[in-house]
Amino acid sequence: MLLPLPAGAFRAYLFDCDGTIADSMPAHYLAWQQALKEWGAVLPEELFYAWGGRPVVDIIGDLNERQGLAMPVEAVAARREILFQELLPTISAVPGVLQHIDDAYRRIPFAVVSGSTRESVTASLRTLGLLEKFDVLVCAGDYARAKPDPAAFLLAAELLQVAPQSCLVFEDTDLGIQAAGAAGMASVRVPPPWER
Repeated sequence: MLLPLPAGAFRAYLFDCDGTIADSMPAHYLAWQQALKEWGAVLPEELFYAWGGRPVVDIIGDLNERQGLAMPVEAVAARREILFQELLPTISAVPGVLQHIDDAYRRIPFAVVSGSTRESVTASLRTLGLLEKFDVLVCAGDYARAKPDPAAFLLAAELLQVAPQSCLVFEDTDLGIQAAGAAGMASVRVPPPWER
């Protein structure tokens, strides 16, 4: 199913990674569950999807606060990343998004704009055979304020040397769509697996 695009002559495509390019959210959730179980924490699936696009360290910090825990943020984040890397062979590309990547590749530049770590994004894209197609990666740690703040999308546009209003964003989360709008960019919502 090819995703319909809004009208316009776009000069760059900006993609979220998890749930947008990579159908990796189920693998991420499994990694979260396994890592958090080791510390007696829980992350309900509904909350996991509602928090889509948030940096890992922010999620761990919020879970500590909500559940009265003192999980070591960096250790839990590292453990979750190891568990996710083990699940990489189970991920695939989102078909409707992959078709747009294939159709526009070499015609216009691409960026990934993600709340995930560079290590995680690079591993996912490499697994899918797509890493070399992206001119710019903007990942957690590259910007100060997470989505829905537009900073990450604006940084990607600046690095691609394309005006924000000429960028089209592909996103699967509410936070990402809000961030694209705040950056003055058009967007395409990528439906979750159960709606495809």
